[in-house]
Amino acid sequence: MHNLRDPYVVVYKQIHAIADPDGDLVEILERSTCYGGSAWARYHYTKGPLIQSSRALGEWFRYVVRPGTVDLDLVSSKRSAGIESVQVKGDEIEITYAGLGGGGVGATLTRAKAGDVQRYEVTESGGGKVARGTIVVPRRERVVIGVDDTDNKTTGATWCLIHNIASEVDRHEARYISHSLVQLFPVPTKTQNCVSTAVEFACLPGKTEGFLEDFKALLQEYSVSENTGMAVYRGFDPAILMPYALRCKQERLTYEDALSAVKAAGAEIAIDGRGLIGAVAALPYFSRSDESVIPGA
Repeated sequence: MHNLRDPYVVVYKQIHAIADPDGDLVEILERSTCYGGSAWARYHYTKGPLIQSSRALGEWFRYVVRPGTVDLDLVSSKRSAGIESVQVKGDEIEITYAGLGGGGVGATLTRAKAGDVQRYEVTESGGGKVARGTIVVPRRERVVIGVDDTDNKTTGATWCLIHNIASEVDRHEARYISHSLVQLFPVPTKTQNCVSTAVEFACLPGKTEGFLEDFKALLQEYSVSENTGMAVYRGFDPAILMPYALRCKQERLTYEDALSAVKAAGAEIAIDGRGLIGAVAALPYFSRSDESVIPGA
């Protein structure tokens, strides 16, 4: 005989919130334990007026929202749950969910008990009740790392090494969120497939240096190439680098092209080998893992 501790609660693994510098946009990142339940929530949540866009990437469900408070006007089976309020308050972000029935269960303890939630308030949920839950999470900023050229003709695969390093340095101050392989133009100096890698972290402001130092140290220890490049972008969206990235997918670029792109975007050079060309091109493809693998696009 088995006992279920909480038979009607499926807790999210983690919930984070990244705000742009002015607090005008927030991306809510929910790491799901049950894809089906999260897919149901995404369908209903996306109908809410605060939601600007939503998508699922692996076990992560992502919502870009405009902060504010709205009346969701919940309707059974049609709009049964949603995000009612998002408030940026200094170094914290407060998110209020509401739902009917099972949607109310999701709005309360399912999210309140998630990793990295600082505190919460919830009402009773389940059955025919309308329930609400408010969670408070740290305000985070996005840090994207691009890497290329870590292997040689006999050893290594950049995407594997970078995923393993990102997993190793994951911590409360810097949560590892996404990984993208970026297909580049096949230049003569490629190892084999000419693919760079981008990894995304949700970080606590002012507490990024430790994880970046650890990331760089591991990369230098395990890379088998003398041409490794590592670039870092701190900000809500490195879209300014997309024209450069598209060129890098369509033609052979130079190290000087990469330096110009880094300067224009306000990015940083962590390791300045020839692989910087592909490392910079990887940055705007963070969390676009299905698109980034397409040659020339």
